[in-house]
Amino acid sequence: MKSFKITEINAILNGELVGDSSQEIQGLEQLKNAEKEHLTFIGSAKYAKLWDTSKASAAIVNASLDITPGDGRAFVKVKNADLAMAKLLEVFQPEAPKFDTEIHPMAIIDATATIGKGTKVGAGCYIGKNVLVGEDVILYPNVTILDHTTVGNKTTMWPGTVVRERSVIGSHCIFHNNVSIGADGFGYRPSEDGRGLVKIPHIGNVVIGNEVEIGANSCVDRAKFSSTILGDGCKIDNLVQIGHNCVLGRCCIMAGSSGLAGSVTLGDGVTIGGSASIKDHTTIHSGATVGAGSGVIADVPAGKTVLGYPACDSREMLKQWVALRKLAR
Repeated sequence: MKSFKITEINAILNGELVGDSSQEIQGLEQLKNAEKEHLTFIGSAKYAKLWDTSKASAAIVNASLDITPGDGRAFVKVKNADLAMAKLLEVFQPEAPKFDTEIHPMAIIDATATIGKGTKVGAGCYIGKNVLVGEDVILYPNVTILDHTTVGNKTTMWPGTVVRERSVIGSHCIFHNNVSIGADGFGYRPSEDGRGLVKIPHIGNVVIGNEVEIGANSCVDRAKFSSTILGDGCKIDNLVQIGHNCVLGRCCIMAGSSGLAGSVTLGDGVTIGGSASIKDHTTIHSGATVGAGSGVIADVPAGKTVLGYPACDSREMLKQWVALRKLAR
């Protein structure tokens, strides 16, 4: 079990220690569940009122809050409690599953594949023809990487991930359980006799930048032509669908169960809320935000926040909801 003195934690965060400096911290916990040995977090006035009833001996607190720790307790005051929390979660993070051997004997690696120095490959993995895997990559059990794919250095793929042929994956990426990269795009047209559907082949690939993280059971489809592209630093939640020929700029965020139809373009720093859906051939420009559960059917200007179904300016949609509520009364 990891344990730190509150003075050591304060040094890690470069904060201001207020109160009892003798505290010993053995873990992190939310306010209502914390025990005496825990450190908790207070990021807003909403949670500050819960401090008096919490059993925690110490808390990370936004410096802007007017609150005192009380007798026998301590605060570490910081500019941003959320970012401080992220740093401490890394400190307290348990060790990842270990590999007894770098390349498990039950992994299947084609003779033409190249595996970089320090890369670890778990049991049941399959690495196909002419695959290039960089250095210090971690492939947990039952990962599949098909032919002519490139994987950059220090990328991690958790069990069940499938990367289809000709994909290009950057460095320092994380793919969680059962991520699908490069499956066929969804394309069909009515047959000439009107009695069925004709499948449209997708002969492109997927290109993923550096430091991209993709959550469990999410899918990124290959392009019909050219590439489906995710820019550097994009963060994709669980159960997200990214259709064929989509292009995401740098540092986009997509929350759980959201989806992009084919040929959607996102600028840099776009945020898509949970369960939002974006119509095909739509562009959402840099810095825009799409609220949770919204349906976007037209382009969104840079920096705009849209909400509702169909999505429109968030302020306008809120006015509509207020008007409907009054009408119902």
